[in-house]
Formats: sequence, C-alpha cells, structure tokens
Amino acid sequence: MAKKIDTSLLDEAVKFAVDAHAGTERRGKGFPYIVHPMEAVSIVSTITSDQELLAAAALHDVVEDTEYTEEDIRERFGDRVAGLVATESDVVVEGKTDEESWHERKQAAIERLAAASHDGKVVAMGDKLSNMRAIARDYEVEGDAFWNRFHSSDPKDHEWHYRGLAESLSELADTDAYKEFVELINRTFQK
Repeated sequence: MAKKIDTSLLDEAVKFAVDAHAGTERRGKGFPYIVHPMEAVSIVSTITSDQELLAAAALHDVVEDTEYTEEDIRERFGDRVAGLVATESDVVVEGKTDEESWHERKQAAIERLAAASHDGKVVAMGDKLSNMRAIARDYEVEGDAFWNRFHSSDPKDHEWHYRGLAESLSELADTDAYKEFVELINRTFQK
C-alpha cells in the first residue's frame, strides 16, 4: 500500500490551473496548454516534495496567461505560492508590442531569476526545463524554420536568453533537472 501524504494544496492548484487554462492550446502544439504546467510540476517534484512549490509550478502561468491576478492566487493559495508565481510571471512593457519588448522582457526575467530565492529558482527550473525540452524536440524536427514561431526569430536571441537563464539558475547545478537543462541548451545551440 502506498504511503499517504497530504496533497490537498497541490490537488487544488492543479484543479485551478486546469480550469484557468481550459480550452487553450500550447503554442502551435495541438495539445492542451495544461500539459506544460503539469510537466513543470513533474520536474519540480524531482527536486522537492514541498507542496507549495509544486502548487506554484502548477500555477506558474496562470497570472501571465489568464484573467487571474496575483491577488487571486494569494487569496486562494497564500502569500508564498503567490510570490513564487509572481517570480515566474513575465512583465508587460507598456507601449510596446511583444515583438518590440522581447529582449527587454527576457532580460528582466533573467535578472528576476538571478535575484530569486532558492524556492523561486526551483519553480522556475520546472518551467524552463519544460520549455527547453519542447524547443529541443521541435528544433530537431523543424530545423531553423522552428524559430519563426516566436516573437524573435533569431536563434542567437534564444541562445542568449536560455544561457542567461542557466546562469541565473546555476544555484541548482547539482540537480538532474539543471544538468538536463544545460545539456539541451548545448545540444540545441550546438556548443
């Protein structure tokens, strides 16, 4: 018989994320968006069993990609989870399109993660490794045409971004997730 643990917070976060992302597709993938946050939860679970970190991984894109706010997350899941989700949420640059603000937003993310707590970095690792796995898979199939689906189509921009993230998350260098992240970056950008 499996050992019982209290997963009530994670269970509620998963349900909330499923509802928040309902009917949305992962960019150009043809599968439900919720697959990405669930992969992030799986990755975070290789580093910690902390239910609040797992819940934050499930919720990490809710504020950025749905109508819910950081305050909604705080009211339902508490200050710690809301703060971790905020660390993972992209900033909006007023007066600029996503294309115009791409570099600025990615630089802000690199800096935010460099200054983040250990817990914030663990949650970010789930998201960033999930993203890098998808990039590596799709690039292998599509080649250079793959980059055209992004706000910046220059692969050098993506290499700069992901290498900057790796540096920001280097506190996690002893984890299998971080090692896989760096290996995928090196393979995708051939270094």
